[in-house]
Amino acid sequence: MWLINTTTLTLQLFARSEGVKYAILSHTWGGDDEEVTFQDMEDVNHRDTKIGWAKIKKTCDLAKNMGLDYAWVDTCCIDKTSSAELSEAINSMFSWYRDSKICFVYLCTRIHEPQLHSSGNLLDDELASYRWFKRGWTLQELIAPSHMSFFNEDWEILGTKESLREHLSRITGIDTVVLKSVETLQNINIGKRFSWAAKRETKRVEDIAYCLMGIFGINMPLLYGEGSRAFIRLQEEIARSTNDLTLFAWQQSRKSAGSNWQLSGIFATSPKEFRHCDKLLVPRGKLEAETEFTLTNRGLRFERNFDESPDNALIPSCVDNFVGNVFFIIVEVGITDRQDGWLITLSFVVSEGLFWNCRGG
Repeated sequence: MWLINTTTLTLQLFARSEGVKYAILSHTWGGDDEEVTFQDMEDVNHRDTKIGWAKIKKTCDLAKNMGLDYAWVDTCCIDKTSSAELSEAINSMFSWYRDSKICFVYLCTRIHEPQLHSSGNLLDDELASYRWFKRGWTLQELIAPSHMSFFNEDWEILGTKESLREHLSRITGIDTVVLKSVETLQNINIGKRFSWAAKRETKRVEDIAYCLMGIFGINMPLLYGEGSRAFIRLQEEIARSTNDLTLFAWQQSRKSAGSNWQLSGIFATSPKEFRHCDKLLVPRGKLEAETEFTLTNRGLRFERNFDESPDNALIPSCVDNFVGNVFFIIVEVGITDRQDGWLITLSFVVSEGLFWNCRGG
């Protein structure tokens, strides 16, 4: 792990981050030519002329004033010319933010001018106007650290993670208990965790998966160029480590107003398909106890009880109805606290030996 010495403003390599006290910066990137890279840190004259150097210098000054000898900034503390170092850094990112003594959040770019929300909360609207709340990478950067200070574009402090907790929860949908303690993250079901990323974006397609690895406790190799396959691979890794059926609680957007459902694979193609899981209530432990499933080379395998039909054929006890030689298997995934209290299910279609996943309902 490379860290910036807050006195000399040079990089130092640490074999392990344990025991090292450091501050960390969370921000949104500017243009590629604006940010200070790992290589730029060796050329002081060139480094100091870049727009991005100002926030690095400010981070170091704030850290030093707090008695911290080191700081970490993603733009210049990762040698991105090394694929091995980049992969290690991204797989370690969540723990690096979690282990920092404090995280400074620099809200420097607005996506729109503040517009009063229906809640009438001016501070909610002020914070939500910043691009930081729409980026994929900043999701884990908000969840992992215990201590955070938020600054506007003029480096005026807006508050701390503790003082802004209720505002942050309303803006992001993240449970206040998670914002209070990252240790509670494992108690939140998979579907709800994915819903936090439903409105977030990344510059590269693969990064919408890579930026979520730490939130699910997953490590996997980076394969830039794999495109949307990265998000499928993330879900496969999650499926191997949990029995939480809310992994399958996603709902595909209808492509036409007249379609009731669409056939698809077992996994979602994007966090956007988990957007309705923001109110998912079923405790993760309860779901794990009810259904065991495994991934095989032929797909998803899980066990259900079978009942006897009038013609003595065995059919799944969760069958919803028959349509000719087709029947639907309905697996309860969770419930929401929405006003209508509707049930989220995972629907399968079986016909002539074929097996499809139908969109959740």
